[in-house]
Amino acid sequence: MPSLGKGDHRADFPATAPAANPVFYRTYSRKTTSGRESWNEVGKRNLLGLHQLGKLSQEELNLMARMQAEKKALPSGRWLWIGGTGWIEKEENFSGAYNCTSTNLVDWKAFGLMMDLAMMGCGTGAVIEAHLIDQLPVVLNPIKINEVTQIGTTPANQRQEKTTHRIEGQEVFIKVGDSRRGWVDSYELLLEICSDKRFSGNEVQLIIDLSDVRPVGESLKGFGGMANPVKLKDLYARVGRLLTKAVGRKLTSVECCLLIDEAAVTIVAGNIRRSAGMRQFSADDFSAAGAKENLWEQDEEGNWRIDPERDALRMANHTRVYHNRPNQKDILEAVTKQFHSGEGAIQFAPESIARSNADILKTQELKAKFINIYCEEGKTAASKWLQSNFGPINDQELEHRLGRYGLNPCGEILGADFHCNLAEVHLNQIDPSDQEGLSNSFKAAALSVACLLNHRFSVERYRQSRAWDPIVGVSFTGLFDFFVHAFGTTWLKWWEAGRPNTEQGIAFKREEERYLTNWKNIVKETVWEYCDKHGLTRPNRCTTVQPAGTKSLLTGAAPGWHPPKAQRFIRRITFRKKDPVAMACMDYGYTVVPSQSDKDENGRLLNDPFDSRCTEWLVEIPTEVSWANLPGADAVDINNFSALAQFDFYMQVQRFYTEHNTSATIEFRENEIEPLAKALHKAIEDSEGYISAALLARFDANATFPRLPFEPIDAETYERLQSEVFKRRVSTDFFEALSRYDEGELTEAGPAGCDSDKCLLPLAKPG
Repeated sequence: MPSLGKGDHRADFPATAPAANPVFYRTYSRKTTSGRESWNEVGKRNLLGLHQLGKLSQEELNLMARMQAEKKALPSGRWLWIGGTGWIEKEENFSGAYNCTSTNLVDWKAFGLMMDLAMMGCGTGAVIEAHLIDQLPVVLNPIKINEVTQIGTTPANQRQEKTTHRIEGQEVFIKVGDSRRGWVDSYELLLEICSDKRFSGNEVQLIIDLSDVRPVGESLKGFGGMANPVKLKDLYARVGRLLTKAVGRKLTSVECCLLIDEAAVTIVAGNIRRSAGMRQFSADDFSAAGAKENLWEQDEEGNWRIDPERDALRMANHTRVYHNRPNQKDILEAVTKQFHSGEGAIQFAPESIARSNADILKTQELKAKFINIYCEEGKTAASKWLQSNFGPINDQELEHRLGRYGLNPCGEILGADFHCNLAEVHLNQIDPSDQEGLSNSFKAAALSVACLLNHRFSVERYRQSRAWDPIVGVSFTGLFDFFVHAFGTTWLKWWEAGRPNTEQGIAFKREEERYLTNWKNIVKETVWEYCDKHGLTRPNRCTTVQPAGTKSLLTGAAPGWHPPKAQRFIRRITFRKKDPVAMACMDYGYTVVPSQSDKDENGRLLNDPFDSRCTEWLVEIPTEVSWANLPGADAVDINNFSALAQFDFYMQVQRFYTEHNTSATIEFRENEIEPLAKALHKAIEDSEGYISAALLARFDANATFPRLPFEPIDAETYERLQSEVFKRRVSTDFFEALSRYDEGELTEAGPAGCDSDKCLLPLAKPG
């Protein structure tokens, strides 16, 4: 292994990334017998795993090690956490290496697979369109949960990991195993029982034995963390009631969504995984489109409560899939709906499918031809056209090719029944004139993702999908910062003017295109060269832009392609109360406040983080972007960047860099609804490359909610807060401060499958 430098914990992160230490030690640093891992030790571990899996040459390994050490190119957050451990070398755990998955709901097994994936840390997408869920069995048997025993009464040395069951007439006894697989099998068993013909449509009475499940506070194997099966007891009754309502028919799309989300609630509450989900519904599925409407109810006294039967729907983003070109009226309605609720995103499936068949639709003309046939004549005609022009293609593969519009939770990966690995280039770490540094960074990132193509999945649908359609995703973060440093404040002022097509604006766009196209070509050439060398099928799409959540904080990058919230802001990072890393943050001078969810009996936010009613902390970190002090930069109001300017920049990335989809959150005001809808309609109508983007209402400073993840501040406030941080600081060595509090096991278990403050936005309580 090449050297990544010393193993000490000092000066691991740039001064421009004040949130890096808290985020790194909370999310990516594992505890070992010799203590917490440093950044260099994380690099050595995960690179060893890539080296073994990917059979890398010494030259390749040296390049990747250097780019990681300099924080210019990083593997996925999942791999930073789990790469190089014994756990991920086991075939049944391969999925735990992947940020992004999507599964078609065609059988009960799909539900169990999605729970298993979520428990391993994958973001889970689900396509819940009628032609898929119509393949599910009819629900035949009512289910009654007679008893759920207490958790953890079996002595530790006598617990069984496998779930077992026995049937006695109309009674079923299920003993849940003390393992990830045990939880999943018990959930899947309930689904199978509801359609089991042996029970002849009569009520099935279940007794659920949880005595083998380890109780709250015991350590978990594999990931680290503590067991917390607080919602497991509730899962069976909730699933049973949901299935019983559907007796005599098949499940609706919303019921399918709820079944997935009930499992996700159990996982999140159990501290096993933070969860992220995407649920895709047909555009004409109006019940699904309105599934989250009126989720909150207000009583006569003005108190808000969430509908308990639909609470779990908050676990995922909902997207409407259009298989033809929506008209301008439909788009206007969708944009308006998203302004008021944040829900109802539009996905243009024909563009997704065309991009996902780039190995045969190799020219823009072929791609446009396919999209027109698909939209105007339908899927069957498009299928025949593919077969006649590019066949012979067997029926199963052809169906797979036409189904490659599944999305991961943040919408940046396209495919069908897929796993996709991501790596990320931190552009804010690279001088725009350093062509060699840029090339090396994208090469290193491409090698990181290519290595995981060697995985052979144990589940047939995922194994076959990879054989037909191997995919990888090389992303970047800090693009906005990079271009400010490349073009100066005149580029910022052009943004403020709306990115108009003036002579200067056209010149800027050409330069943006030049950079983006070059990076895409480097990635593709590197991945294809690796695949040819190792006898692997070449992916037909290799580039994407993920939303870039906590990993961006390691270098202080603006997330993905997005502009930052402001030149200076307070960044708030969430921890459990008295988390050792949060305690170290206090010694380091940062302030800690209770989270938004911690309130007194009158609904007022708590102020004392040590109040007994407080359960969760927010660490507040004053932050300044790397270009904040450039001449003239302060005069630009980022909060006033128009929705159309954001959309224009997003489409630049979508056209010239991204081969999958670009994860995007366009922030807009009410007066921008109509022009944004027109821009969306034009992009779809003219086949400009639009697939899907999230739209989020922009709140002005005087209308913001308290204690949000970002709070813009001016230069004077930033300087004052920084001065106060230094005055409070009792330790200048973050790791030394952490070591005072760091005892026992980690409570977090690595990053979420889709780790972003832009992706799975919380549904704010009204009022």
